[in-house]
Amino acid sequence: MEPGNGTQISEFLLLGLSQALELQSLIFGLFLSMYLITVLGNLLIILAVSSDSHLHTPMYFFLSNLSLVDICFTSTTVPKTLWNIQTQSKVITYEGCITQMYFFILFAGLDDFILTVMAYDRYVAICQPLRYTVIMNPRLCGLLVLVSWIMSVLNSLLESLMVLGLPFCSDLEIPQFFCELNQVIQLACSDTFLNNTIMYFSAGLLGGGPLAGILYSYSKILSSICGIPSAQGKYKAFSTCVSHLSVVSLFYGTSLGVYLSSGATHNAQSSATASVMYTVVTPMLNPFIYSLRNKDIKRALQRCLGR
Repeated sequence: MEPGNGTQISEFLLLGLSQALELQSLIFGLFLSMYLITVLGNLLIILAVSSDSHLHTPMYFFLSNLSLVDICFTSTTVPKTLWNIQTQSKVITYEGCITQMYFFILFAGLDDFILTVMAYDRYVAICQPLRYTVIMNPRLCGLLVLVSWIMSVLNSLLESLMVLGLPFCSDLEIPQFFCELNQVIQLACSDTFLNNTIMYFSAGLLGGGPLAGILYSYSKILSSICGIPSAQGKYKAFSTCVSHLSVVSLFYGTSLGVYLSSGATHNAQSSATASVMYTVVTPMLNPFIYSLRNKDIKRALQRCLGR
């Protein structure tokens, strides 16, 4: 690949999920359907929580924040994909690519942090129920969300600024349907050791750290549940965690599965297809997971829709 002057780069090419023209209509329909379901489902969760005073609790406050982040997370990538398919174009401008990458990292990090905060909320509710309202007061809840935003913004800003300093080669094809950090760094013509170091360090710290916090919280929760004498009490305590545990498993399972499989197969097309799981499918399923098993959410939604 011939080196190119980084200041002259004006656009990248997003290769998408498939080059076959006959599949573009199917891909467009699937992406549009999943995007509309994601936005509508998460908006309904936000509406239900905000309109019902019974849901003005820490658990549902964090859930509404998660729904908002999921809408933003999906909106970072899917509308551009739909536009490119509709216009039969693969182009994304250099500025658009950096912007998309910034917001993708931001909202992916926020998803991670809010899921961790929700695990802590469940830990306090089950392991220290008598002190729950004292510990999980509105000030602490707001502070936890604020810190999550600050850390995600700083990390995303650092990663994006590091990419801005890279010169790129003449081959500017990204084998993805969005500007993924790792794929963009691979197109650079200069030494990317520092970029890769920061990227993997951030992934380990801001991805592995929250995961460790979630696992620790659930180890304490499980220990506390085992100490409950009655089977009904155990079921009631565990049932409050099932939805969150399902979302955590889905988020980490799909994202880790994508990167582990892509590292093993080195197949860019397979990696792009697998990325749909955690970028589009997981945010779409979250509202169903929380609403189908949650009677409070169901009642709130029925009141809202009935009204």
